[in-house]
Amino acid sequence: MDLKELITFQTILRQGTFSKAAESLHYAQSTITNQIQRLEKELGISLFYRGWEAELTPAGKIFAEEVDDLINHWKFVTEQAKAIQKEEVGTINIGIIDSITNIVPSILARFSREKPKIVCNFVVGNTNSLAAALEKNEIDFAICAEIAGQFPYTFESLYEEKLAFIVSNIHPFANKSRMYSLEELCDYPIVTGGKNCIYQLKLEKELLTISKKPFCYTISQLSIIPQFIISIDGAIGVIVSSMPIPDNCKKLDVEINNSDIKIGIMRNLRYDNMTSSKQLLLNYLIESLSRVK
Repeated sequence: MDLKELITFQTILRQGTFSKAAESLHYAQSTITNQIQRLEKELGISLFYRGWEAELTPAGKIFAEEVDDLINHWKFVTEQAKAIQKEEVGTINIGIIDSITNIVPSILARFSREKPKIVCNFVVGNTNSLAAALEKNEIDFAICAEIAGQFPYTFESLYEEKLAFIVSNIHPFANKSRMYSLEELCDYPIVTGGKNCIYQLKLEKELLTISKKPFCYTISQLSIIPQFIISIDGAIGVIVSSMPIPDNCKKLDVEINNSDIKIGIMRNLRYDNMTSSKQLLLNYLIESLSRVK
């Protein structure tokens, strides 16, 4: 069964006879007859009683009630397939770390103007959770930190983040413009990322170099750490330098040996299928993130 046969059947119903249908479609009448015979053979039913008039059988009447929907669905599926081929429809799943969520709205607005029928799903997580999502092919690529033992992942560095320490404006350190040591920070509760967060692991590595150990609260969403330090007396928050902070918070100058963390594009070699639409969205992300450098 093909679309031509369905349209021929539909035209016979509208015109009333085989000959008028042939004239309307600019076919020989034998072509119309052959198409209906093929359709009947494929369906395993007789659609018309044989004769000069196009009289429907009981089975033909049932099929006639559905033919318009069949043709419309056929055309819809064909159009969708062509659109997918041209990458005008579809879904892109992107993993991002919490610290860059602020750039997503403008990027999505720009991309939707170019590809209005492509759905973009942004998954926010830490680097480890995004790597796990890549492993399961749940996201197409991720913007996150570099991880050790990358295979089967590829990583393209875009910029470097640094650990940043923030306090509320009423904290004892807020009004003193000087360099603080990690030991001094340990006298206050510290709010940092979750235990699998790359930034938290980086902080833990730095804390191994000193004898004092702070009391820590952890939260997986870095963007709400400022709210925690405002609510918790004397708290110090650990975020990344590119994250905006509210007016009632202040960044501290802290002496730390190596706070650099590479941020870039992570892909899974097993599932990498970088279509032109995915590349376009990625280019917009790269362009926006280049301003972080």
